[in-house]
Amino acid sequence: MLFRRTLRTSAAALVLLLPFAAACGNEAQAESPSVTLRVGATGWKAEEAVLKYAHLDDTPYKVEWSQFQGGDQQLQAIRAGALDLASSSEIPPVFAAADGEPNFKVAAVQRGATLNQEVVVPKASKVRDIAGLKGKKVGYVQNTTAHYFLYELLRQAGLKWSDVDAKPLLPNDGLAALNGGGIDAFASYGTSIITAHQQGARTVGSGKDILSGNFLWSARDSVLESSWQKAAAADLIARITKAYAYVRDGREEGFARITADATHQPLAQARKDLVDAQAQRPTQARTVGDDAVASQQKVADAFSELGALKEHLDVKSFWTTELNADLKKAL
Repeated sequence: MLFRRTLRTSAAALVLLLPFAAACGNEAQAESPSVTLRVGATGWKAEEAVLKYAHLDDTPYKVEWSQFQGGDQQLQAIRAGALDLASSSEIPPVFAAADGEPNFKVAAVQRGATLNQEVVVPKASKVRDIAGLKGKKVGYVQNTTAHYFLYELLRQAGLKWSDVDAKPLLPNDGLAALNGGGIDAFASYGTSIITAHQQGARTVGSGKDILSGNFLWSARDSVLESSWQKAAAADLIARITKAYAYVRDGREEGFARITADATHQPLAQARKDLVDAQAQRPTQARTVGDDAVASQQKVADAFSELGALKEHLDVKSFWTTELNADLKKAL
């Protein structure tokens, strides 16, 4: 049954790609159907791993995965021409487009969990809540979810950004600074938060209910201009949705084992995190709609209020529905 499912998936992908040869005429003849997508991943290559686990990695195009510490670095790579597709929260595209000349568009949304998005302090810290951070050195991952939810948590606690000594740090550097006493608290996400807890850190604030759960796929303009690459991008995004559905269909244990090995955490914890994440918000792709654009506009406006953006940014300028039709077919 699984073998047949894999064959059907491959066939569907080929059907998705082949019509462009007839539809595009001279373009199809001039452009090789041998497509490569350079795709970013944050933390560890979970997307690559889940595709392999679900037997959906047999793509009729080549995928080159690159690992980054954050979505902000992925968007930097997009801007530099080193990636074709970047996956991130709502925040990195805002800053990548702030100069008014982005070479990418947000082309799809992936709904996902907002767990392991936290402000943590060392085990021995006397800080018990966000209000206790006043006057403290607080590390955060700049231009990411951590930047946003730290700002919102401070505001909810009646504090201003200027009430803390905020230090922009990459996840690994922030973790080292927290353990070494260089900072009093650290706002981060994913693997760095998992590791912090393994080392005894305590949670004093969470972004779980602040973040929207919208994670964005940003595509270089050159990808959207190529029928072949555009179809391949839609197919890859859809495969990730199908792979997580495969995991949720009673196969959590196997993928939790892969996760535990990759993130160096106990299997029981990896299993709990996986089950909790998929229960909170199942991982699945969506086409671009007005609601997703409005959600990111709210985030951009918050950064304008914070002063992190020099002027108001209309996020509609770097969103597109060009991938919607292909993604609907692939899903």
